[in-house]
Amino acid sequence: MLHRAIHGLAKLMALLGGVVLCLLVTTVCVSIVGRMLNGLAHDGALGAVGPWLLERGVGPINGDFELVEAGIAFAIFAFLPLTQLTGSHASVDIFTNGLGPRANHLIATFWSVVMALAILLISWRLFVGMQDKMRYGETTYLIQFPIWWAYAASFAAALATSIVSLYCAAMRLTGKRKI
Repeated sequence: MLHRAIHGLAKLMALLGGVVLCLLVTTVCVSIVGRMLNGLAHDGALGAVGPWLLERGVGPINGDFELVEAGIAFAIFAFLPLTQLTGSHASVDIFTNGLGPRANHLIATFWSVVMALAILLISWRLFVGMQDKMRYGETTYLIQFPIWWAYAASFAAALATSIVSLYCAAMRLTGKRKI
């Protein structure tokens, strides 16, 4: 039951991260096309259509890089639970391939515990940073959205990663379930 819930959480977070990433890619593409059309309209290369586009405000999306910055942070944290659960982190195993299964299990257990501790530390610091951003009312430069929103989204994803990482470490330490 717990294993299914952890798997469900990891998959849900990866799905949310994927949706956010797709939205960010779309935002960047629309902004680039808008910037290009705006430039062509100002140059007169679009003829009579140019002024019509300019009247309608065709141009880059204001604050697109601020949205990308916040969204990418969330997406990275959102993909970590599934990556941790499936053991899909990048690894260099030239040396460890020659070791036996017991040694590889000990190495995997060690790194599971390290990941759990590291993500707990990161989650804690994200929470502290979020509180600071809330207290000082910091906003982004162009679109003026509160910076703590990005911290809160990343913190929520980091919490999910913490849960999955603690589960993975516990399962490896107890040897009850192969991850």
